[in-house]
Amino acid sequence: MTISIGRRTSYLAVSANLLLWLIAAFHMLLLAALFVAFLVARPAAAEDAACTGRNLMVELQQNDPARYAEAVKEAEATPNGKGIFWKIEKSGLAPSWLLGSMHVTDPRVLALPPRAQAAHDAANTIIIESDEILDERKATAALLARPELTMFTDGTTIDKLLSPEDYKRLEAGLKQRGIPLSAVSRMRPWMISSAVALPACEIARKAKGVQFLDQKIATDAVAEGKQVKGLETLAEQIQAMADLPIEFHLKSLIETLELGDKMSDVVETMTDLYLSGDIGMTMPMLKTVTPEDKDESNDYAAFEQRVILDRNKVMAERAAPILDSGNVFMAVGALHLPGKDGVIELLRKQGFTVTAVN
Repeated sequence: MTISIGRRTSYLAVSANLLLWLIAAFHMLLLAALFVAFLVARPAAAEDAACTGRNLMVELQQNDPARYAEAVKEAEATPNGKGIFWKIEKSGLAPSWLLGSMHVTDPRVLALPPRAQAAHDAANTIIIESDEILDERKATAALLARPELTMFTDGTTIDKLLSPEDYKRLEAGLKQRGIPLSAVSRMRPWMISSAVALPACEIARKAKGVQFLDQKIATDAVAEGKQVKGLETLAEQIQAMADLPIEFHLKSLIETLELGDKMSDVVETMTDLYLSGDIGMTMPMLKTVTPEDKDESNDYAAFEQRVILDRNKVMAERAAPILDSGNVFMAVGALHLPGKDGVIELLRKQGFTVTAVN
């Protein structure tokens, strides 16, 4: 099987759904955040690259106020779409706290809001998505324990799945990021996508050993003598991505390469929305700045179910007994929080009162 995706003439011609998948991967998978640090050639990325992205929503508001208004309306209709920091209460328990995180090393993201930092410092227990991120050896072991989830174990290589043109574009895209093609040739497409989807500044920071937010939260907690508990294993996260069809992953990989430097704009916009607490705007924003491809609606539904909604249930169910001890600080990817099937609503169904903290 060989898949070839024709070159687009415009960034805005990239389908909305593929961008949604890519952005979700940033938020949803700790493994993707770890993976880049494993791969990047440190000497090639030793010099920091400037973050050059621009906020697409600012441009949209100026150039197409009607479409911008549609995005705002959809965001406002999203349950629990405003705020990244929440208070969790239940009668008889000391309050706990929930932070929506972003799995990046951006210093603006690493600087927790003052009330969130105070809650972290005062908590007895810290919950993160996976405590394996505290130890790179454990993370590596998670990769090696189930090689079929991340690697082709039947002799397949990525060049056998892509057209010659797309293969050359992959090679050039990896080279630009300091990643030798030989290092990823047997890896499954979604693993490669996690490397090429990040802007140069993020890759440079990771190569220098800067921790992403969830790592920093957990590492600081351990240094303070706190207990750190994970809600998932990295193998479970890998399985969620591996369950999706390879055709989907190949198309996502090529679309990511098509974006090129424009991915910096997407990440910058996402970061600005995160910092302002407008999490509910993330998906509407991407739908608004890109045309909809109805042919991909089924694929997106499958992705949303497997990588987001299924994991929301796992997180809420496993967090509940820990939260029942009180005085817990919990941090999970911000896109897990909003929506009628988000972690916030699921915790409420388990008897907790969850309210936004300004």
